[in-house]
Amino acid sequence: MDQVGNLLERPRLYYNIDGLGELGGSVMCLGFALLWWLLMRSPADSVWHRISFFAFVGLMLLIHYGTKAVKTRITYPRTGFVEYRRRRHTSAIAAAVGALATAGLAVAFRRHWDISTLVSLVGLVFAAAYGYNFAKSVRWKLVFVGAMAVASLVIAFLPADVLGALGSELPAHPDRAKLLGTILLSLMVYGTLLLISGGISLWLYLRHTQAPAQDGQ
Repeated sequence: MDQVGNLLERPRLYYNIDGLGELGGSVMCLGFALLWWLLMRSPADSVWHRISFFAFVGLMLLIHYGTKAVKTRITYPRTGFVEYRRRRHTSAIAAAVGALATAGLAVAFRRHWDISTLVSLVGLVFAAAYGYNFAKSVRWKLVFVGAMAVASLVIAFLPADVLGALGSELPAHPDRAKLLGTILLSLMVYGTLLLISGGISLWLYLRHTQAPAQDGQ
């Protein structure tokens, strides 16, 4: 059974052997946080509101093709290229969850619901997903699982005025400002933790994995 489990874990381990999976997630979180911050603090007629969709799409394309380029130039020459069968149901589930979350936030904004605590506690789910995908076989990453869980709880219990200050451009809607502040702070914290964890993984990979010597050298 252990051998079967190891075989099932190989695709996930191979994908993030160089830490690029975490670094891609970090760029996504921090990029979304930056774009959201720009949108919140820009006038309604600002160019950011007109190109926001294209900016988000461009960010996702940058992550996809940037990660692929780094793997092609650095990872594959060192560890070889292995193509595993893609799990399409995983992508479908992720897309469905993302669509539901976006719809839920849209409803909350329109009806001025205060769901900031619930949003911050989503970080516990994020920590669990990180632990399953990255820390299950790399034990030192459990430190980051714990940090994400603690950060989620801390954000949930921060004073409303602290969270609202991040969304202070909406003084007439304190609940919306608090929610926006919670989302922004969560993205910044999780993105930073992923950046550190992925950076350590990449450093360890480059240090311990050498490219094969070229013929004739």
